[in-house]
Amino acid sequence: MCIKGNIHSVESFGSVDGPGIRYIIFLKGCAMRCLYCHNPDTWSASPANLMSAQELLDKAERYRSYWGNEGGITVSGGEPLLQIDFLLSLFEVAKKRGISTCLDTSAQPFSRNEPFFSKFTKLMELTDTVLLDLKHSDSMAHRKLTGVSNENIIDCAHLLSDLGVSVWIRHVLVPGITDDEAQLLKLREIIDTLHNVQKVEVLPYHSMAKFKYQNLGIPFPLPDTQSPTKESVEKAKKILGAV
Repeated sequence: MCIKGNIHSVESFGSVDGPGIRYIIFLKGCAMRCLYCHNPDTWSASPANLMSAQELLDKAERYRSYWGNEGGITVSGGEPLLQIDFLLSLFEVAKKRGISTCLDTSAQPFSRNEPFFSKFTKLMELTDTVLLDLKHSDSMAHRKLTGVSNENIIDCAHLLSDLGVSVWIRHVLVPGITDDEAQLLKLREIIDTLHNVQKVEVLPYHSMAKFKYQNLGIPFPLPDTQSPTKESVEKAKKILGAV
């Protein structure tokens, strides 16, 4: 049976979502409700643009000449792991075509329960790079920020380390929420236990998605929050060992 992905949109020329130039595939559906989410239009999992792995990769390969030796495809969302069966299909076909694979995830559906765990470990065999979004080091604060705790996310980070999967850690810096020194130091302690981290990125919060919330009729969660100062970004980078 042909598994089709529920696709939100694609971006043909992504330069910040994994190594090299990448074709970005955004999947629909996310169970988290992060206060700083910039893609609320991807939350709904209602069927929209359904495509097979072959259809997607045929489109992606039109841009292959731009990828060079490092580029390829990156699957983002939403939360792509909610469509893990499709991811397996997509990455299997990508590997047969010699295409580099990158997964951009918050790891929220991660579980060591079956059948998810076996599917996930198989997926990691087909994944060249994982962009792992660590939103907050404290579980209670993580729940307040996203609606869920972070124990399974940290567990996923340790599994990726054990498996030796190349990981880029991403952390969104939000004034008054994720920028306090104690939180950042605790996050650094977590990162230091991992043996597979190739890069750490600090992403400054911005409110450019405000119009999306307005169009969707959803109250904007952080109307009074400003972007972090250059000084606070540099401080966070220093603490986390970021580029």
